[in-house]
Amino acid sequence: MRFLDLCEKEVVSVEEGRFIGHVRDLEFDPVCGKICAIIVPGPGKYMGIFCRDYEYCIPWVKIVKIGPDIICLLYTSPSPRDPKTS
Repeated sequence: MRFLDLCEKEVVSVEEGRFIGHVRDLEFDPVCGKICAIIVPGPGKYMGIFCRDYEYCIPWVKIVKIGPDIICLLYTSPSPRDPKTS
């Protein structure tokens, strides 16, 4: 699977039944090169698209299934992180 394929998929929390967003970036372990987490932008302030203050860093181990158009997570209320500090 390519990174662009992941970016097109919707990320959904199975436990909450909530749409979280789309994958924007990946976080890698610098030692072994494995994917540690997916980065999903938080909601926008203005009309849901502009001025995002935070992003979700979702551990790769929390992914239950990657389907043809959706990524299912076993994850409740992902904690946002400030992209400016990461």
